Amino acid sequence: MTASTLSDRTRSRLRDMVDDADRILGFVDGMTLATFVADERTVFAVERLLQRITEAAVQIAPAEAALLGPDVPVAKMRAFGNRLRHEYRDIARDVIFDLASIEVPLIRAAAERALER
Repeated sequence: MTASTLSDRTRSRLRDMVDDADRILGFVDGMTLATFVADERTVFAVERLLQRITEAAVQIAPAEAALLGPDVPVAKMRAFGNRLRHEYRDIARDVIFDLASIEVPLIRAAAERALER
């Protein structure tokens, strides 16, 4: 499967993932964990954008999600989305920061590659 054979829905969701990842990266740019944790607006914005990225992953058919590659654990993304929706009080802010600064760039790059294939 190539990007040219992707459904319009998948193409749109991959673009959403790239756009939301860019927003997250812009929000956390230059932040340390301490500044992130102290900035409640940024924490909540990043949490919401992570939720949107996980929802986009849910809406991509499994065969098309495989284009994201083995480095993007789509099933784990879906599970984390459920945690964001249902167990949000139990997710430590350092976990959110690590996801934003480490995992989001990888997810963004994978979505971009999938769109370019």
